[in-house]
Amino acid sequence: MISSDAARKIIAAGEARAQAIGVPVNIAVLDSGTHLKAFSRMDGALIGSIDIALGKARTAALFTMPTEVIGEFCKPGGTSPGLEQTNGGLVVFAGGLPVIDADGAMIGAVGVSGGAVDQDLDIATAAAAALTH
Repeated sequence: MISSDAARKIIAAGEARAQAIGVPVNIAVLDSGTHLKAFSRMDGALIGSIDIALGKARTAALFTMPTEVIGEFCKPGGTSPGLEQTNGGLVVFAGGLPVIDADGAMIGAVGVSGGAVDQDLDIATAAAAALTH
């Protein structure tokens, strides 16, 4: 289970990266049971992206994989078309990552939304890396 301290570190690292690239975003950190552990809406972040950040984190936690990988299963011709419509709706584009501890266990997930998809992934990657440095 992800600690409050770890969740705050993830938020801080994500905000630092977002500020460095000049993109205000929403950052959600969920525990392994998909419950909210920490959240930040940076000044200027889109209100509509709040739910997307939460959805990305939830999707990554439910499947223990990056959201864009899940998206590959959902594409036409993929192995699981319609998967994005399960579990109350999934967000299957980049910006959601599982958070893995030193023992290889998934302890939570981070979701970022508010920039372009590649920016969201960049920020989420920096956020998740906060626990490995």
